[in-house]
Amino acid sequence: MPSFEAAAGEAPPADSVHPRESSPQTPTSISRLNETIRDFVQRWSAVWVEGEITSWNLRGGHVFGRLKDTSADAALSFRLWSSTLQRLGASPQVGDRVVACVKSDFFVKTGDFSFTVSAMRPTGLGDQLVQLERLRAQLRAEGLFDPARKRRLPFLPHHIGLITGERSDAERDVHRNAELRWPHVEFRTVHAAVQGDRCVPETIAALKALDADPDVDVIVIARGGGDPQSLLGFSDERLLRAVAAATTPVVSAIGHENDHPLLDDVADLRASTPTDAAKRVVPDVVEQRAVVEQLRSRARTRLTQRVAHDLAQLEQLRSRPVLRDPESLLTTRAHELHVLDARCREVLNRRLTAAENETGRLRASLRALSPGATLDRGYAIAHLGDGVIVRDAAQAVADASVVVTVARGSFTARSEGEIPEDGGATGGTDAAARPL
Repeated sequence: MPSFEAAAGEAPPADSVHPRESSPQTPTSISRLNETIRDFVQRWSAVWVEGEITSWNLRGGHVFGRLKDTSADAALSFRLWSSTLQRLGASPQVGDRVVACVKSDFFVKTGDFSFTVSAMRPTGLGDQLVQLERLRAQLRAEGLFDPARKRRLPFLPHHIGLITGERSDAERDVHRNAELRWPHVEFRTVHAAVQGDRCVPETIAALKALDADPDVDVIVIARGGGDPQSLLGFSDERLLRAVAAATTPVVSAIGHENDHPLLDDVADLRASTPTDAAKRVVPDVVEQRAVVEQLRSRARTRLTQRVAHDLAQLEQLRSRPVLRDPESLLTTRAHELHVLDARCREVLNRRLTAAENETGRLRASLRALSPGATLDRGYAIAHLGDGVIVRDAAQAVADASVVVTVARGSFTARSEGEIPEDGGATGGTDAAARPL
């Protein structure tokens, strides 16, 4: 850097002042400071470090990520050029433990300190990934991932419970997109820390508060994207069991599409982003109006078709002769009834005449055979006092009272005994009955 001599009473240009020689009266420039730092950093040699990948973002073919110390609270940012990435073969994943050859670098323009990776080798899964996989297997064995236990979301919730960071992009995204779809939607929002040590206890407290609210029909836990390290709270076992125990359906909307905390598996519904959660929690009023109009159109069409079909059937029935001239059927049936009536009368008269003739014949036979007719011819019937008919002359002993019935009346006689066949009376008396 060339040196300049300042005129008497004037401060030298900032670019000409070395940082070690700066003062309030002669400050150095930011570019001179950054260049000095860069020159110093570039003299450092490359080193091999071991750590766990907590962030791996591919942009423009290059990778920008972070390595975390597995035994201490320390991390570094790195970049890996596309040419180096191609030499690695299999691309490392978040959670992998690796050893990397890094060289420090300092960007004069932005003042950012970073490391450039020239080589990287995997050493196995990171501790956090191992723990998460172990917890995932345990919860799956307990049935917390079972689709059968997941509850269906209400079609149109009256109130939506929202757990998210205060004044966060996730909160704005959920509110804006939900209100665009259904303008009258109402929220019960509880703010909580979405990363760090306060994330899990505050999220659990907010979840319990909203779950106890009878007006809340569904709860959304939303957070924007971030590196896996910042999303670890949403894979915490305490939070997962609290979500599984909730009676209100819970929607997980953590990070972006590629982020997948364990909360996604335990929640009743996983949304890829907070915006996606808003779209899946409330229906689109425009779509619902279109559905209603479509149903109305279908109902109108079906009703029109049914009425047209019934009218066609009615017209077909009306075209039949029996309905076109209903009196013709009555006339035909009336004629048939008249014929049947005449036949019935003829048969009935014939049978009555035959019955009368038969009755007359039977009456004559009865009259000829009746006792009255016999009496009319001069015969009489004799009864003893006890009403027994005298059929044998021996029954009418001498001096017995006999009732004699003739054609017109009866009279009493006294028997003089049986008259012998030779004409003499038994006991020397006359056996003929005489009036008493």
